[in-house]
Amino acid sequence: MILSHAWRAIPIFLIALVLLIPVAEAQQPFDITYCSSGVMTTVSASPELTVLSLDTKGIFRSNHENKVFDNVTFHSVVVAQVMPGKVTGTGYCKCLDPDGDIIVAEVILAGPEDTYKFIWGTGKWKGIKGGGKALLLTPQAKSITPDSRQICRKFTGTFELPK
Repeated sequence: MILSHAWRAIPIFLIALVLLIPVAEAQQPFDITYCSSGVMTTVSASPELTVLSLDTKGIFRSNHENKVFDNVTFHSVVVAQVMPGKVTGTGYCKCLDPDGDIIVAEVILAGPEDTYKFIWGTGKWKGIKGGGKALLLTPQAKSITPDSRQICRKFTGTFELPK
């Protein structure tokens, strides 16, 4: 009796496996290092809460063998809240690849590890979905001027494009 139930489950398992394979194959990994420099504008500052905006520009360098996103330049604008031991904020990043195609990502600041979600693209990036996490690589970097910020991050994740 148990064996007959197992045989019934095998076709369901195989169908599920076949349906999931294209989804898994469509996701592509990326691993990049990006560095940026930008201007900070303080809206309000106190020991308990500082609100500021960041307007940064930089470039991606791929660490992955597929070289996806290599030499992509970007412009990001973020509004952040800085409280003792906590940084939060939201922003948007426009990425321009060497062919002139664009990706726009939403950025969620959450301390040393930020989250990125791809929300729009043009050309070969049209319909892009996915995103990943970016970890700060340069926590001790000193800003060259009081109103600027220079950083590098490691950004890893996956993306998929419509077929």
